[in-house]
Amino acid sequence: MIAPVSPASRSAHRSRPEATPYVDLSRAQWSALRAKTPLPLTAAEVEELRGLGDVIDLDEVRDVYLPLSRLLNLYVGATHGLRDALNTFLGARGSQSGTPFVIGVAGSVAVGKSTVARLLRALLARWPEHPRVELVTTDGFLLPMKQLKARGLMSRKGFPESYDRRALTRFVADVKAGKDEVSAPVYSHLIYDILPDQRLTVRRPDILIVEGLNVLQPALPGEDGRTRVALADYFDFSVYVDARTEDIERWYLQRFRKLRQTAFQDPSSYFRRYTQVSEEEALDYARTTWQTINRTNLLENIAPTRGRATLIVRKGPDHKVQRLSLRKL
Repeated sequence: MIAPVSPASRSAHRSRPEATPYVDLSRAQWSALRAKTPLPLTAAEVEELRGLGDVIDLDEVRDVYLPLSRLLNLYVGATHGLRDALNTFLGARGSQSGTPFVIGVAGSVAVGKSTVARLLRALLARWPEHPRVELVTTDGFLLPMKQLKARGLMSRKGFPESYDRRALTRFVADVKAGKDEVSAPVYSHLIYDILPDQRLTVRRPDILIVEGLNVLQPALPGEDGRTRVALADYFDFSVYVDARTEDIERWYLQRFRKLRQTAFQDPSSYFRRYTQVSEEEALDYARTTWQTINRTNLLENIAPTRGRATLIVRKGPDHKVQRLSLRKL
């Protein structure tokens, strides 16, 4: 016979917190975790790092990104300790030399992930334990425009299939393996294409930051049906920059307006034609692009990877971080 559940028991059950793999923190709670970490950046340096339309200031750096740099410094130190323990275990059979600590930064177009990545690079490089910090964006691994057109993927630019995923994964794998030099293609937002005569060379950094829309995507099965290694499998830590879809759309349109007044004015700009029409016509194009490409990519490919991140940084309507969720160990 099953005993009846009393109202008090039901109430107690409902009041128990929902099980989650994350520790959820308010901005104030997170900010307190910076302890006595000094602020190494000036207002002018933050201004240079800030992306178009972003509102990051010294208060945001102090409250959000200083604690994150301290946490990452602790992670790097713990990883070194773990490697030393493994070397002790292996003895002469195969000890490891130091390899870079790899951080992934993911999120939607216009959410501010590029600014986050640049801030992390600047802050982490000020720690004496890891002064060599490199930042690589996955834009350089987009297929060249000629290939995108040939494959009918111009309207899918930014979707997982528009990247040379094998080359991107191999690049990060080679850096992680400790190769002396590894090079990556360079992308130009001005001409909206890969620069064929330029390469970015990474030389054994202490930390590598990889920033992009789809860096947390799980591996896809190969043609032989076997599951391949995913880019995120090489990450030691990952950050997902999150916000409501409606807010990101508004930021996207605001950024488009500013670009129309600035970068799009360059005669070499791929988007210069949108400076030759009325603002309303240009914004109609931007809204259509958001709805058919960027929003679709966010909902189908980017947002579903949020739960794979080590840290989720949630922004409010004003672009400022409100809450953070840190994965438990």
